[in-house]
Amino acid sequence: MVRTIDILKSHKVTTAGNKKLLQEIAFIKQNSGWLRYSAAVAVKVHGRMQELGITQKQLAEKMGCTQQNISVILKGRANLTLESIYKLECALDLNLLGSLTRFVDGYHEDTGAPAKQCFLNEPEGPEYGF
Repeated sequence: MVRTIDILKSHKVTTAGNKKLLQEIAFIKQNSGWLRYSAAVAVKVHGRMQELGITQKQLAEKMGCTQQNISVILKGRANLTLESIYKLECALDLNLLGSLTRFVDGYHEDTGAPAKQCFLNEPEGPEYGF
């Protein structure tokens, strides 16, 4: 009995489309770690946008970026910076980094500060690394 995978493995790459597909597969294999996180962020962001009833364009305006940037995020293909994650959290009143930011219902669980202000109120000094 011939297995489908054996048939696929026996075919040589002869067209640009196949080469592109193989490049995409290689990209996914090499970047699977952060792509999983990006996909998880996309799901949370999309769900929160639906809850709030906002569009990609409206979110982009709140974040100070383009609608195209939001589209990439929602596709789960964005290698986000900490700045972008922070902007998403503030714009959507959403906790994306879990226990690192410790928000409860939009407020920092230790200080009670609103999510949008929590990083502005953190103590400064050498013991905090900045």
